[in-house]
Amino acid sequence: MTLRLGDEAPNFEATTTEGVINFHKWLGDGWGVLFSHPADFTPVCTTELGMTAKLKDEFLYRNVKIIALSVDGIESHKAWINDINETQGTTVNFPIIADEDRKISELYDMIHPNADDKLTVRSVFIIGPDKKIKLMITYPASTGRNFKEILRVIDSLQLTAYHKVATPVNWENGEDCVIVPAVSDEEAEKAFPKGFKKVKPYLRLTPQPNL
Repeated sequence: MTLRLGDEAPNFEATTTEGVINFHKWLGDGWGVLFSHPADFTPVCTTELGMTAKLKDEFLYRNVKIIALSVDGIESHKAWINDINETQGTTVNFPIIADEDRKISELYDMIHPNADDKLTVRSVFIIGPDKKIKLMITYPASTGRNFKEILRVIDSLQLTAYHKVATPVNWENGEDCVIVPAVSDEEAEKAFPKGFKKVKPYLRLTPQPNL
């Protein structure tokens, strides 16, 4: 199954380290991050899950639930969590899906046969309150993810969902934004009371509107 931005995130029921869930019901009315791992007891994944646990308050602040997936089973997950807690100095505080039959991995196209015909690649899906896919990133198994970048993207997605702006290169929360071209200068004067700088007719900068 090929998923694209704007598609509804496929729903599923799954066994996790925190019980059986219906994915859409589990997400509720907030945002979600679903991310996959090639297998349990892999070194890069161990560091990623540890970092995710340490950043949980940052995700909660943004009204984002996080859930991981691996193709191994629940007992393996539980044993792995002990290792993660020990080696990363944290406590895993989010569910990990057991996807032994790879149904969810296939539903979300997480297995890329040219990379590995059994293990999932490092997929990241950010899902909005409307259950639509807002972002997809795929990393090779050899490269760990940058979770600060994932938080940065969430900040951008949540900002641009409610304001007629886009975020420029290397944007960080609190920095100036770009007014989208569909907004005229006259409309911008009303919509952005902090004002804006017109660099070019198509390039107008304004202070972040939700601060």
